Parts: sequence; C-alpha cells; structure tokens
Amino acid sequence: MQKFNDLKKDFPILFQQVNEEDLVYLDNAATTQKPKEVIETLNYYYEHDNANVHRGVHTLAERATKEYEAARENVRKFINASSIKEILFTRGTTTSLNWVAQSYGMNNLTAQDEILISYGEHHANLIPWQQVAKKTGAKLVYVALDENGLVDENDFKQKLSTKTKLVSLAHVSNVIGAINPIKKFTTLAHEVGAVMVVDAAQSAPHMTIDVKDLDCDFLAFSGHKMLGPTGIGVLYGKESFLEKMEPVEFGGEMIDFVYLDEATWKELPWKFEAGTPNIAGAIGLSKAIDYLKQVGMENIEQHEKELVNYVLPKLKEIPGLTIYGPKDPSLHTGVISFNLDDVHPHDVATALDMEGIAVRAGHHCAQPLMTYLNVPATCRASFYLYNTKEDCDRLVAGILATKEFFSHGTF
Repeated sequence: MQKFNDLKKDFPILFQQVNEEDLVYLDNAATTQKPKEVIETLNYYYEHDNANVHRGVHTLAERATKEYEAARENVRKFINASSIKEILFTRGTTTSLNWVAQSYGMNNLTAQDEILISYGEHHANLIPWQQVAKKTGAKLVYVALDENGLVDENDFKQKLSTKTKLVSLAHVSNVIGAINPIKKFTTLAHEVGAVMVVDAAQSAPHMTIDVKDLDCDFLAFSGHKMLGPTGIGVLYGKESFLEKMEPVEFGGEMIDFVYLDEATWKELPWKFEAGTPNIAGAIGLSKAIDYLKQVGMENIEQHEKELVNYVLPKLKEIPGLTIYGPKDPSLHTGVISFNLDDVHPHDVATALDMEGIAVRAGHHCAQPLMTYLNVPATCRASFYLYNTKEDCDRLVAGILATKEFFSHGTF
C-alpha cells in the first residue's frame, strides 16, 4: 500500500484545504484529478507545438500531427485493438455512444428489431437508444438487475432473441460499481447475431481492457475519468463495422475530395473526425495512459479492492446507513453508493464537504436505476489510485459526524 500512498504527491490539486480541512477527493467516478505529468504535457504542447494537425507542412504542424497520431497508437495498444483504424477520437463516452447510435443504429435497425439494455445504464447509454427506437420503430427491451446490481444473466438470456439486433451495456455501473461479465454477454449476443456495444467509462480507468478478448463490436470511454483532460474520449469499433458506417459530422479534415454536389471521405479513422480535433486532449490522454501503465492496471484494480475491503465493513457498522450494490468487493470497483436514514443525500454531501470530503449526491445520470432502487438519489463515494486508507477513515468519520449533527445538531 505504501506505493500507492506515495502517488498522491503527483497530484497538486490534492494538497489544499476545503473549508479549513485537508481535501479528501472521493468523486472520481465523475472526474479524476490530473498528475503533474499530464498538466506539464498540456503546457508543453501549447508552449512549443501548438498547430493544427494533418494540414500543415511546417515544423510545428508536423510535430503536432506526430504527437496526435502517436496518441492514437498509444490508445490502440492500451485496449489491444488491431489497428489505429479502429480508434476514433471523440469528445467523450457520450459522444462515442451517440456516434454508434446515429451512424450504426439509425441505419441498420428496423421496426422488427429489438435493442437490449439494462435498468442500470447511464443516461448516455440509454437516451441515444431511445432516440433510435423512436425513429426506427425498434423496440427497447430492458434487462433486470440481480440482487447485487449486476445485469441479471437469466433475465438477459430470456430477453435475448433472434429479434435482438443490438445490445448495449455498461461494463461497470457508475452508481454502484458493479462489474458486469461483458465477455459472457458478448458471446451470448453474437450467438443470435446481435451487435455488442460497451460503455467502458467506468472500467477503462480501473482495469485492463482487451477488446480482442471481450470481442465487443464497439467500446466507448472518456479521458477525464482516467487522469486525462476533459473533452477527449475514444470510440473503438471493429474495422469491419466502421468501414460500412457513414460519418456523423461533416466538414474539414474528414474529406478526401469535394465536388460541387458531392464529396468523398478519407479512410479510417479520419473519416469520422470532422474539424479541428482536441489535439492537446489526445496528447494529454496519451500521457495519462503512460502514467496508468507505469502504475499497472492490475495494481490499480487490486488497490481499489483493498480500499473497498477496508472501508465497507466500517460503513456497514454505521446504524441507519444503507449501502447499495454488491456486498462482495470482488464484484465491484471502488464506487460505493449509500444513503443515511432521514437525511437527504444532498445534505449529507454538503455536510461532508464541510469536513473537506468531496463526494457526489444525486441521481448520477441514472434515473431509471434510482427508480429501480426505489430512491430519489444517493450519495456516492468513488475511490481511485491516489486514495488511501486514511481517506477511508475520514469518510467514515465524516458520515458519523453528519449523522450526529442531524440527530442532535452538533458536529
């Protein structure tokens, strides 16, 4: 654990006080903090290499293009894709999933088809499919969750049929951290000829992702949830699918030749990337990936499990605290959602903030899941590689102080 305790020094933002208390940042499922290496990389790009990519022949343009495309190759290796043609840079997971829905879903699904998703999806993996269903007539079918909050395998098998043409599931729940057996679901989906889409926003930062092993057809994730900048994300798609799909956005960069009445597109992956891309974001994401690889994805996953193993029993001992999701730490990442009896989650989060502890409160962009859990909202503490057992202790102490305050009016 000492190795991970030492990592905090790489994150300047963590060394500050909030409400006169040392900051404990536990909102990593929303966004993660950035190590000095990423911040310095962004600064260096803007100070030395800032130019547009793919267009210029001057030195700065060539340097920027080289770094941007090197970032694409780094992402390819990170998820073990077969080719850079399968790596598209987007604004984030939401954009990536929308591209799949608009380019593939709108053009390949009909009123005779079904789309399978679960009650546990983030809105970004739900609303795009709602729109596809409305415009194509396809039926949206929801799979139940089991007692741990995972996608229920038996219900999945019952809902899956030859009518199922597309399945889209979160690899990891952003609310309760439940890890779904995506590889198994992919195999089942392919057996009926369905396309498999994976929302990896909450898994790519926390565990090894191998798209060849998962065999999914599309996979989406965001840079800012894995130590990278905001505004940069990735859509992985099998080359055989992307080759047949039309771009969602049109303009500069993505064209081959433009005539007065028509145009032709560049080859993959550039035909999808219209306009000036987030060059600095891609370069920053690549540096974040370097940092994660240096620490080791297996080590990060194990560290989070150790933290959950440490803090869950302590949280369970707090009277009136309800914890949602898997009770077994091996079934989820470092995301823990909870509620304190008779205290609104926003009040709990505000009270914890007064103790310098940053957590999230609300529906977490997953209102159908809140309905499924029969709650309007939850508090969510989410851990990452720079969090420690001391942070866990601060969270427990903060909840106990909050409980005391709302019970007796004193901290």
